[in-house]
Amino acid sequence: MTQTIGIAGTGRMGTAFARRLIETGHSVRIWNRSPDRMAEAMGAGAEAVDIPRLAACDAILLSLTDATASTAVMDALASAGINGRLVIDMSTLPPAMAEALAAQATSAGADFVHCPVGGTVAPALKGQLLGMAGGTDAAIARARPILDSLCRRVEAVGSPAAAARMKLAVNLPLAIYWQTLGESLRLLRGAGIDPEQAISLIADSSAGPTVLKNRAQIVVDTLRGTDHPGTFDLAGLAKDLRLALDLAQSDGAGLPLAADALATYEAAIASGLSGFDGASLTRRIAEG
Repeated sequence: MTQTIGIAGTGRMGTAFARRLIETGHSVRIWNRSPDRMAEAMGAGAEAVDIPRLAACDAILLSLTDATASTAVMDALASAGINGRLVIDMSTLPPAMAEALAAQATSAGADFVHCPVGGTVAPALKGQLLGMAGGTDAAIARARPILDSLCRRVEAVGSPAAAARMKLAVNLPLAIYWQTLGESLRLLRGAGIDPEQAISLIADSSAGPTVLKNRAQIVVDTLRGTDHPGTFDLAGLAKDLRLALDLAQSDGAGLPLAADALATYEAAIASGLSGFDGASLTRRIAEG
């Protein structure tokens, strides 16, 4: 069923959501705090609107930087009136904040689903993301036709807090992997093995996760000296590492590998690599 879908936040992922939903037959309205970030989505056919018109959509997707931004937008939507609407927050959030947003949306009369996703721009444009949905059965059922347009798989995992935890659990091994890959390549220094051959062998082994298989050429190019802007860049990876560490601390648990990786990320970001692909961290470690 065709719906009017609003999207708050037209960064890389929000813009990809807009393009994919337009392609699958939906009418899309967009809002972004910085209007200049809406040009690409508008070029694909999305309509730029203010918050009241966004709130009037059948469903509103939130694709925002952090919990502070999600809270501010939810406040504005609730003030505009979202009774009977569906709100789907696809941002990466701390579990407590996902629950707080759910409570706020529900008190305003809306259905709420927290559905962070695995994957970046390329799979979003193909409807190949991995969705981790938290909310009531009724809210998730209502959201599923929209999520199915964006995701190859949507799993209901329980509460909004559970969905937030699942997203952090999915991203943690990826963040640590870029450091691990760098350490493995450090073992090859002086061996005369070409980066393309090394990455091909690692990608074809049990040490090769999907991200390496899909991004092998970017990794090779980076190892040869060309940093690539990241669709999930070092700044984003570091942010999620901090969220995971904060959550573990609140649970009374330790994540020593994550803590070590975060220190490495912070050093790489301080050196100017914030907006680059995870492979830039790998090269920094491999080069010592």
